[in-house]
Amino acid sequence: MEAAIQPPATERVSMKFVTLVSIVAALGGLLFGFDTAVVSGAIGFMEEKFALSQVQVGWAVSCLIVGCVVGAAMSGVASDRFGRKKVLIVAALLFVVGSVGSAFPTTFTGYIIARMIGGIGIGFTSTLCPLYNAEIAPAKYRGRLVALNQLATVTGIFITYFINSAIAGYGDHAWDIENGWRWMFGVGAIPGLLFLVLLFFVPESPRWLIKQGRAAESLPILVRIHGEEGARQEVLDIKASFKEENSSLRQLFSPGLRLALIVGVVIAVLQQVTGINAVMYYAPEIFKETGAGTNASLYQTILVGLINFLFTILSLWLIDKVGRKALLLVGSASMTVCLAVIGMAFHTGHTSGPLVLIFILLYVASFAVSLGPVVWVMLSEIFPNRIRGRATAIASMALWAADYVVSQSFPPMLDSFGAASTFWVFGFMSLFTVLFTWRVVPETKGRSLEEIESLWAKK
Repeated sequence: MEAAIQPPATERVSMKFVTLVSIVAALGGLLFGFDTAVVSGAIGFMEEKFALSQVQVGWAVSCLIVGCVVGAAMSGVASDRFGRKKVLIVAALLFVVGSVGSAFPTTFTGYIIARMIGGIGIGFTSTLCPLYNAEIAPAKYRGRLVALNQLATVTGIFITYFINSAIAGYGDHAWDIENGWRWMFGVGAIPGLLFLVLLFFVPESPRWLIKQGRAAESLPILVRIHGEEGARQEVLDIKASFKEENSSLRQLFSPGLRLALIVGVVIAVLQQVTGINAVMYYAPEIFKETGAGTNASLYQTILVGLINFLFTILSLWLIDKVGRKALLLVGSASMTVCLAVIGMAFHTGHTSGPLVLIFILLYVASFAVSLGPVVWVMLSEIFPNRIRGRATAIASMALWAADYVVSQSFPPMLDSFGAASTFWVFGFMSLFTVLFTWRVVPETKGRSLEEIESLWAKK
């Protein structure tokens, strides 16, 4: 009888360990979420402080993303060489420096430099936190554990909306222009320091250790995850996958794996060009377009954050039950409808009622259960072991480049083409997401990383 009940006990202990480690790594997503949301509350005050043009407003928002592109580009090579954990520690340091630096600039240029430094750190964490969680999680629970990163991201967004609102309400308008936005950015140093400290208590990725020929160091970690017998089999499977692989990045352009690269890059770009960060970065300004006052637009923005948060929690429950592909199909189809209605509302001028707010909330909910978590999960699991770091970095770099284009172009697009045409463009990209997912994207639910690798090799 004792032997019969031992495995479940071992499994419970291992899942507790994996979940705690995954939560620490996912805190990198909290930093990502903070930086996504903080600028939405600060940008209006900065525009007055520095007398910014619309192009400069776009640059104030998107300069962070230039740093993110650089960080994502560097993350693959750096993490393959030095390890996931060490690079995440550097990322936390860069984020703290960027947050503090963004709070104290006397010139617009000084702000831009500080934001880019923080952006490099975000580029590291956005690539490596999901990747780290994927490499340490059992296949059965990998979707929800990797999606913890997205939950942390939307939690950061949601909390930051409240922080922005509280800081903006602390003083009068003149105080906000001079000091309020500085406090908004400076608060980011707190979660950055927390992330930095906690990283010293998590292990290195066992798959990275095996890749470095340090299987003996990886075994105790895997034992805590899979139990003694499962850990030894996992080591053998990982070693076998490395033996079958060429370490060159050119392997990704070989038949079969070339499709993995295409899928990874395309879904990464689609996550952004369907417009989510245009809504997240500029939510108060969008609601002002509907006639809402400053305070009302900030409250509506908080509601956006709440919906994003709640439906991301729902995605954690669905992603390993329903699967990645089904969520992408349903979510992107719903986003298409919502964006079409929002565009029509602006086109016809029916924006004074709750219609635009309702469909923006539905759009955010649809994104939160689909493209938000699923894209990061798939980017962390679809590439071969030996080159996962570099391949994920390529896809992440494409994601951040698309984010830059959207965030930089959104204010001029609103100004030149109007809200209706802008939202219709996002709607068309959502429709393309439906078609691409239906025809090309495979289901990876329940498969080990090594099984997913062999799936591409058969194509």
